[in-house]
Amino acid sequence: MNDSVEKEQAAQAGDGSPKFGRLLIVLVLAVMLIGAITLTAEAYYS
Repeated sequence: MNDSVEKEQAAQAGDGSPKFGRLLIVLVLAVMLIGAITLTAEAYYS
């Protein structure tokens, strides 16, 4: 009985890491997109 609980907890811990990694990647991409928009707007308006 304890083995199944441990496996379930390990599976939940494993599920959390990829989601955090994906969230971090999306955050980095969003910052890069904002930076690109800023540089484009600066070049366009100046």
